[in-house]
Amino acid sequence: MDIDEGDHVSFLYGARVYNLYRVVKKEAYRNAETLPPWPPVTFRESGKTYYFPFRLQLKQIRRVNELIARPEFTYVAENLLLRGGYRKTHFQADTVTFYNVSNMGAIYKNGNQRLAVEGETFTPKIVFKQDKQGIPEKFYFRELILQSIVRKKMKGSLLRIILDHFGVNLSDNDFEVLGEKALPRGFVDVFIKLKHPRGSNIYFLVEIKTGKAQLKDLEQLSSYMQEFGDECKGGILIARDFPKRNFAMNNPNILLIKYRFEGIDKDGEYTYDQLLQKLNLDL
Repeated sequence: MDIDEGDHVSFLYGARVYNLYRVVKKEAYRNAETLPPWPPVTFRESGKTYYFPFRLQLKQIRRVNELIARPEFTYVAENLLLRGGYRKTHFQADTVTFYNVSNMGAIYKNGNQRLAVEGETFTPKIVFKQDKQGIPEKFYFRELILQSIVRKKMKGSLLRIILDHFGVNLSDNDFEVLGEKALPRGFVDVFIKLKHPRGSNIYFLVEIKTGKAQLKDLEQLSSYMQEFGDECKGGILIARDFPKRNFAMNNPNILLIKYRFEGIDKDGEYTYDQLLQKLNLDL
């Protein structure tokens, strides 16, 4: 759900970055445990079995084989190092990293083979009651899903509102809205920064909670902001509700935003795109 058709993807394995691809199509298959090319994988310790219903059709653009221990991969390498390993399926690279990879290796000219898969496809749904979850077709709404939806919503008019609120007189096109960023003190949910900093950068940190915000969430966001010093121009805390009106009185550099889904039935099932359209963010 977090990856769109048209996005670019590289693979990270064994501390090396491999190739550059463009996502041509996304597909989700029923009964994928019986489909090629990968058999199900069962872990001995947990006894859990995993298989692969979610597939991306990729078109290779460049042939790349580079160590991640290069300055050009600093943004991704920091995420990996501070996280302590491959405990996340994907990292969103910044614009500078993408431009660097686009100039590495060589153009790929050999054509692309497509695996023929004959299976019934489905559209994943999101539900708001845990007893209605049925993975892989129905996922219970949780913070990771909300983070992704908010990040995509922020690329619109909300980013302009944030810049105006904090008195930043730059175009919203000068900024990029990135996914989770690992920091020494934890993980910031959405990371906003200049695409092409010159001499100094401008950062906005966004913390997202599915329920009612608590004082510890405010303190956590404040501690993240301190790591970036004067270059962090503001923090944004997004939650379903806040304790009281003076909740952030002592933190003028933090903007509070309530989220809500317009016309949601708690018993209903919704696609990712439907929730994206229904999401409202209120200052």
